[in-house]
Amino acid sequence: MILFGNPRTRRRHLGVVAVAAGLLGALLTAQPATAIPDPGDGPAQQQKVSESTRAEVREALKDGAIPGQHEIVHSANIRHLASVPKDTLQGLNSDLAFQGKYAFAGNYDGFRIFDISDPRAPKTVAQVLCPGSQNDISVSGDLLFLSTDSSRSDSSCNSTTQPATEKSSWEGMKVFDISDKRNPKYVAAVETACGSHTHTLVPERKNVYLYVSSYSPDASYPDCRPPHDGISVIKVPRYAPQKAAVVGFPVLFPGEGPDGGGNPGTPGRVSKTTGCHDLTVLPSEDLAAGACMGDGILMSIKDPERPKVIDQVRDDVNFAFWHSATFNQKANKVVFTDELGGGGAATCNAEIGPNRGADGIYDIVGKGDKRKLVFRSYFKIPRHQADTENCVAHNGSLIPVKGKDLMVQAWYQGGVSVWDFTDSRSPKEIAYFDRGPLTTDTLQIAGSWSAYYYNGYIYSNEIARGFDVLKIDDRRTDPARRIHLRELNVQTQPDYFD
Repeated sequence: MILFGNPRTRRRHLGVVAVAAGLLGALLTAQPATAIPDPGDGPAQQQKVSESTRAEVREALKDGAIPGQHEIVHSANIRHLASVPKDTLQGLNSDLAFQGKYAFAGNYDGFRIFDISDPRAPKTVAQVLCPGSQNDISVSGDLLFLSTDSSRSDSSCNSTTQPATEKSSWEGMKVFDISDKRNPKYVAAVETACGSHTHTLVPERKNVYLYVSSYSPDASYPDCRPPHDGISVIKVPRYAPQKAAVVGFPVLFPGEGPDGGGNPGTPGRVSKTTGCHDLTVLPSEDLAAGACMGDGILMSIKDPERPKVIDQVRDDVNFAFWHSATFNQKANKVVFTDELGGGGAATCNAEIGPNRGADGIYDIVGKGDKRKLVFRSYFKIPRHQADTENCVAHNGSLIPVKGKDLMVQAWYQGGVSVWDFTDSRSPKEIAYFDRGPLTTDTLQIAGSWSAYYYNGYIYSNEIARGFDVLKIDDRRTDPARRIHLRELNVQTQPDYFD
């Protein structure tokens, strides 16, 4: 581990004219098995586009149908307060976590800690070099957790890439002591089957449980063979994190055959379920929602070591890859995201339409273990993007307002959207922030990976361009400013009003 110290704006109308689509054929024919193409130790990959697509993008820029390259546009009720470019860590920026006056930003090369006591001028407190995609990040007390989902030569922060076909290869969870924010210390590592694409905390007083999501097994991988139809559960003693260990692998999709009972998939359309991409827990209600490739699930976590599926749903018409989930505060709704194209495709266009690569809103009906997920509607940003912009539903969080279901959400190069799903049959956008394309002649991975509301501000980790701070001024969201949290891991949803 290596520790390192420390535009112009115009408004854009909703419902902008579409930019013609022409790129998706090659990108969407395969199942979207990875959420972001794993760059290993190399630079992010570029995707060539046709001359006709480049011409269409140039025309759209000229006509003002899309913002200029890097140009910032936003609704009147959002302000852009700060943008902090990448520094030592030049990999892809990934997820975010928060504690007190600090924001913790994942990066494929490690993680960065910001002091956000002045949101208008975030300051870098520490940068830790510890490569291993995608470095999904969370914090609890004095502990920081980091997911490694690329095959490494060992569990150290000095590891190099190594084929998953080699038995000695390592993937899994890393644990750091962050009692001194300026000097994080690497204290533990736990190997998990198929690595850790994401993880979710279920914190208790003496222990922290981690639900580790991973997928895409292969018979040639010694530590990641099918069936892989569950999650790894790790128990981390708070005062002895070096004793962290896997305590179970609950099977979420029991069934006959080599792949268990998950969605068998439809080539080119729907992912086969071989694990989960992400889980969100609501500890106050002993509930979890799982986005598991071809399936969406609702779980009871009354026994945190033995989560139990109580309902399972599919949408083989419009959902290609169940990516993430968000409960509303009353626990009677779940928003699932569809990461059509795996995050590397241009899906915010007329060809794909409003129902694919979107959010699916489900009501939770019934009581106890008889609760069911009932589909109500889709939501997708109403602005078409250029065909050189990867754009699809991605990570977001609630904006805590009593009696309302409000959410801020990242859409990669589609930017940041604030929307209202109080009426689950009729969601609507109420604010947005967007940048023009990173490039106009190739498709490169960029845009907002995560956009989260924390203590009065919206924080966005922009994959290619850095760390953004936004503020929304709107009577519908203003009451949320009264809610202050000591800690926020979005996939461990708090009871905001307790």
